[in-house]
Amino acid sequence: MTAPAHASAFAAAAGTGGILLWVVLPYVALAVFVLGHIWRYRYDKFGWTTRSSQLYENRLLRIGSPLFHFGILVVLLGHIGGLVIPKSWTDAVGISEHTYHIGAVVLGTIAGVATLGGLAILIYRRRTVGPVFSATTRNDKAMYLSLTVTIALGLAATVAANAVGGGYDYRETVSPWFRSIFYVQPDPDLMAGAPILFQLHTISALLLFAAWPFTRLVHMLTAPVGYLTRPYIVYRSRDTRLGARPPRRGWERAGS
Repeated sequence: MTAPAHASAFAAAAGTGGILLWVVLPYVALAVFVLGHIWRYRYDKFGWTTRSSQLYENRLLRIGSPLFHFGILVVLLGHIGGLVIPKSWTDAVGISEHTYHIGAVVLGTIAGVATLGGLAILIYRRRTVGPVFSATTRNDKAMYLSLTVTIALGLAATVAANAVGGGYDYRETVSPWFRSIFYVQPDPDLMAGAPILFQLHTISALLLFAAWPFTRLVHMLTAPVGYLTRPYIVYRSRDTRLGARPPRRGWERAGS
């Protein structure tokens, strides 16, 4: 009787942990992500900025910033395509599983390496350039750490499952689980069968999204659309005679 009791307790604990990780945590992260941005925009509009450090150093920034931003854009588009678009849709338009798999692995690996490389350059720049390091807050350090862990785990999951392992179709488990969250019919059993690296990558991404509204990453959700409709800034030229003669004390006669 003892062994079955222990097995039952372990199964119950695993089930509880699965609910916490794959049901509770996603909804908490989603709520904090949405409400946090609303709070930040309402009470910290002037802090809604990248706090650009381009003024302090430009050589490393010109290399690391495009590498990171273009890489993360491709990674984001790949995640949207893999998580949001059902497998049946790509089959319906004639994209075979083999073709999708090869394209996803190749593009995902290249984009992941570019993103991680660009992030490494940006972190190196922040650590080695004095003025940039002085302008780096604890919040920034935590953000960089969270970004690095999430991207590295995602890249490791892709390489381990496809380049090293025999391949893994995350669209059979991770993608349906992701969509089930928004259907308000979460299925934690789907994630329970995913490889550990995919699980760790998902958890780190959820924690990153929960912290997102309170970091400089908020700038990714804004665009200077107002510049298209704002009025022109009027510049008035100075009187050229002012620089050619010393200022006079007291009042000047009108028309002089």
